[in-house]
Amino acid sequence: MEYFLTVPDKPAAEISIDIALIRGLLADQAVAMIPAATELPLRKVAEGWDSEVWRLGDQYAVRLPRRTLAAPLVLHEQAVLPGVAERLAPVGVRVPAPVVDGVAGDGYPWAWSVVPWIDGVPALAQPVAERGGWAATLARALSALHSDAPDDHPINPFRGVPLAARTGAVEERLRTLRAGGVLDGSSADALHALWQAGRAAAPWDRTPVWIHGDLHPGNLVSRDGDLAGIIDFGDVTAGDPAYDLAVAWLAFDAAGRERFMAAVGSRYDAHIWVRAHAWAAAVVLTLLAHSDDNPAYLALGRDAATEVLAKV
Repeated sequence: MEYFLTVPDKPAAEISIDIALIRGLLADQAVAMIPAATELPLRKVAEGWDSEVWRLGDQYAVRLPRRTLAAPLVLHEQAVLPGVAERLAPVGVRVPAPVVDGVAGDGYPWAWSVVPWIDGVPALAQPVAERGGWAATLARALSALHSDAPDDHPINPFRGVPLAARTGAVEERLRTLRAGGVLDGSSADALHALWQAGRAAAPWDRTPVWIHGDLHPGNLVSRDGDLAGIIDFGDVTAGDPAYDLAVAWLAFDAAGRERFMAAVGSRYDAHIWVRAHAWAAAVVLTLLAHSDDNPAYLALGRDAATEVLAKV
């Protein structure tokens, strides 16, 4: 089954991407690796803040930035994903490591990629109770991903950073959502307390590790009851893995979360889960504040808020 995915409140595209443009890029740059590239069916399947994704035949997808700020993200994916794919292969989880590292041309100003198509259902469309079936697989995949990163890793000022760096944004969203009646006072206070607890927890003081940087059910692909792939590494960076571990509350119910945390095991101390819980609260606020035009992500924000605020 295939879904056309969009994300909340996305900025306007700075360039018009159409079939003719993509066909020209493929003809000039892809046929050496994919001889039939110019003949395969081509259709748009996703449009996010940063990029569009067009499915190319049954096996591939074309990923193209839609605005200047997103252009470096494809370069980060081209540099990082081959290594990530190698580390996750023993787990059986695929990532969209580029098959073609495209460059600017034919009137298109930025780097772009042809990546493998990962068959399955977005976890966003899967009932939360069913996701627990692959909680342990995700934990193993993240353990493989979260390896020490080199000094020249891509920098992301918003993901994997100390919580204090994002306090202003978190508190502003809390005020806005409380004032607008989206959050009642007790929920807003509880989310703020979780954020404060995360700030008070011992910080990550080890070598920065690779992190996905945008790990939620919209970027996880399930197939036949297991995790098939992790997609959209545009925010890939290195830092505190607590940012990724927030997925325990974003993707799972209590039973799935227990399986996930048990599978992560004793690799980390208790402080990381306090920080991860705080990051989950921050993501909930972002989803609730910026998903008015996207029912699926608004529902994710509400469901995740229930999990974040659960007493168990």
